[in-house]
Amino acid sequence: MDIASGASLMACSTSFAPLGISTRPLVTDTKIRWQSSNLRTRKNLPKYLTVRAVQGTEGPRRLVDIIRIIPDIWRNYFRSRPRRALFGGISLLGGFYVAQTISLSFGALGVNDVIAAVVCVLLTEYVTRFYYSRPKVTFPLALLNNFKMGFTYGLFIDAFKLAS
Repeated sequence: MDIASGASLMACSTSFAPLGISTRPLVTDTKIRWQSSNLRTRKNLPKYLTVRAVQGTEGPRRLVDIIRIIPDIWRNYFRSRPRRALFGGISLLGGFYVAQTISLSFGALGVNDVIAAVVCVLLTEYVTRFYYSRPKVTFPLALLNNFKMGFTYGLFIDAFKLAS
């Protein structure tokens, strides 16, 4: 391969930095020979490229260990107020959506709408009793209460739509 200028030599140079392999052209008599330098052996590869067995207590290695750390991950994820507010709003709107869906599906068919109404009222009352009988309100319980409020609001809005 003949090269006329030094600028094209710089364009031909390549480097595989993550693997520790760099190739640079050697120019002798206007011909390029590629020489590979810094070829790493298996012993001196970077840590992120080596595969090794898990030994000791470095981290979770079994499915049971991963399942056991899920509550801690959950608690740490919902420590910030914006995330809690976001998921509270999502829960509220989710309850509204479910109420609209139930009202639309049972109301349009006209079959078992009384039974659906009884189930909705019982569900709402059970969640209210469960929420207010607890001495401490946890975040999942607050999400359930938000869902119930959205559900009740959705049923009220649908009742107003039908009355007009």
